[in-house]
Amino acid sequence: MPKRHNEHINISDALKEFVETNRLQTGLDKINVADAWVTIMGNGVNSYTTAVKLERNTLYVQLSSSVLREELSYGKEKIIAMLNDALGKNLIKKIIFR
Repeated sequence: MPKRHNEHINISDALKEFVETNRLQTGLDKINVADAWVTIMGNGVNSYTTAVKLERNTLYVQLSSSVLREELSYGKEKIIAMLNDALGKNLIKKIIFR
């Protein structure tokens, strides 16, 4: 049972405490990475993206176009940097295109 606070707290503080108490941060990170991928890569790449999955520090991106997969493999470092900037923390260390 969570402890009760007698003082008033902000809703953002309450949500942060809820996430920490229930260990939900890793699940939220997975959702945030998928959203950041959609935002950063744009409609051209997203139309060929079939799955985005984060496991530990590795991002697995499944693409339906082999040509696009090859093109994106040349800019892995830049894509990692852009995604980490969008997330606000160094969450991704490696990208694997499938």
